[in-house]
Amino acid sequence: MIDQTKVRVLLLESIHPDAVSRLEANGFEVESVRNALDEAELIERIDGVHLLGIRSKTRVTAKVLEAANSLVAIGAFCIGTDQIDLPAASRAGIAVFNAPFSNTRSVVELALAEIIALTRRLTEKNSGMHAGVWDKAADGSHEIRGRRIGIVGYGNIGTQLSVLAESVGMQVSFYDTADKLALGNARRCGSLDELLESSDIITLHVDGRPGNAGFFGAEQFARMTKGAIFLNLSRGIVVDHVALREALASGHLSGAAVDVFPKEPKGRGDEFVSELRELPNVILTPHIGGSTEEAQSDIGNFVATKLASFVQEGNTTLSVNLPSVALPLQEGMSRIGHVHVNTPGVLAQVNSILADHKVNVEGQLLTTRGEYGYLVTDISGGYTDEVLEQLRAMDQTVRLRVLA
Repeated sequence: MIDQTKVRVLLLESIHPDAVSRLEANGFEVESVRNALDEAELIERIDGVHLLGIRSKTRVTAKVLEAANSLVAIGAFCIGTDQIDLPAASRAGIAVFNAPFSNTRSVVELALAEIIALTRRLTEKNSGMHAGVWDKAADGSHEIRGRRIGIVGYGNIGTQLSVLAESVGMQVSFYDTADKLALGNARRCGSLDELLESSDIITLHVDGRPGNAGFFGAEQFARMTKGAIFLNLSRGIVVDHVALREALASGHLSGAAVDVFPKEPKGRGDEFVSELRELPNVILTPHIGGSTEEAQSDIGNFVATKLASFVQEGNTTLSVNLPSVALPLQEGMSRIGHVHVNTPGVLAQVNSILADHKVNVEGQLLTTRGEYGYLVTDISGGYTDEVLEQLRAMDQTVRLRVLA
């Protein structure tokens, strides 16, 4: 059992103070670090840590998880979880939580702002004005009304962008490998090529899974319509930036906005290196799609609440890797959480052990997800260490936690 007054939390990458306050309100000991940590640094710091909070730059590898002798849960204070070795976390019975909705609006608003800025050539006009040049002309400047936006990836962000873009008069097309329902008047394209060849603006909203690395390169840029605009606010690894620069320099693309990069500085103030620097028709932002005070506060509260609930109640609702279980905690009950390999007969075996020791079950909930199952059992009265030893000794047991 984790002593609730001695839960150690390590938060990296300047996670919002609301998360710190929320976790400290539960009596947890919180250490907050400004920058990301590399694998070696994280391995050095992870000893004795029960809860780890990261954003997108810190990679939680199998080696890190192997060194994490006390870790029970990881909070990704962002949307993506591809920076975490999820199979390794599941094998260790470590729950992973993220914030799939909290910063959606912030990303969508940035995308719309950049589309308008590029379509109206605001970046070039602004640079000219700062240089003392009064270039009052309509050449190359357009309204976004009536232009077609092509959305690659129709998830939480893609769908909300679809709705807002349509509301300001844009035509919407989208492409997704999964079967997604079109919202409003959006048109689903049967292939990526169809989307690229028919859109004035292409915006990427895909995840960073290894299979997506480098999927958008010279061939895809060549298929885009001449004078089109390109945006990437998803993951840096999905785009070939050399090919993007060539498409911009040749005039094939009229502009681009990029918020994510294959290699990003570890901390604020570090030097940023990119092939896209100094291009006048490119908006470069330092991975701030979800970086609004509103979004970061919401994310901080949301993920911190999930972590606290898992520690205190074993609640795995919205966990990205473990089965979802939420059983109301009854006063005066003891609770055991059992992560196990999903094989037939686990519930019967657990209950047989409890019955043999005359342990009375007051509440119980089992859910499975793929190769793993998660069983929460509330019991009344006492139990011996032998009960826990026998449960841990089961062939299927991945992790056993006593919660109350």
